[in-house]
Amino acid sequence: MAEKEQDQRADEGRKAVFKIPSTAYMAIALLTVCVTPIALGEINGLQWLYIFPIALFVFVVRTRTVATRQGLAVRTVFGKRDLPWSSLKGLAITGRARVRAVLGDDTQVTLPTVRTRHLPVLALVSEGKIKDPSGVLSDEELKPAAEKAAATPAEKAPEPAPEATSAETGGSKAEPSE
Repeated sequence: MAEKEQDQRADEGRKAVFKIPSTAYMAIALLTVCVTPIALGEINGLQWLYIFPIALFVFVVRTRTVATRQGLAVRTVFGKRDLPWSSLKGLAITGRARVRAVLGDDTQVTLPTVRTRHLPVLALVSEGKIKDPSGVLSDEELKPAAEKAAATPAEKAPEPAPEATSAETGGSKAEPSE
């Protein structure tokens, strides 16, 4: 069973999930605590203020971009869109270091939570379909794992370690006393 799951993961390839950091939940909890005295105070009808922490919670949970071997999955609060790598013309970078996917018909799709510092990761996950403009990764690192395994020769058996002398281990040659 475990081998089957491992083989399935190997077939899926690399995967990267870009989402809002989990520390945002602490800020939402703090906002909820701050809103509570106002919402439940002496003035009736202010319970609607709880909408703000709830909306922020939904935003943090839903908003993400998932990159896989097949393409990008862009998820926002109100929708989801799958973008296969073959439908992408390239990536566009905005002035605020945000990244947008440019489709074949020149429409742009914002990739939530993806920034320019994530471009090497996108290049690695896409297995070279998206080039790494930073030059951090070489072309060989971008190859799929299956190609790397076929290109490298079989692993050699590890050589046995030489026995350490007492001088190397810090021990003495004296026999232990009884």
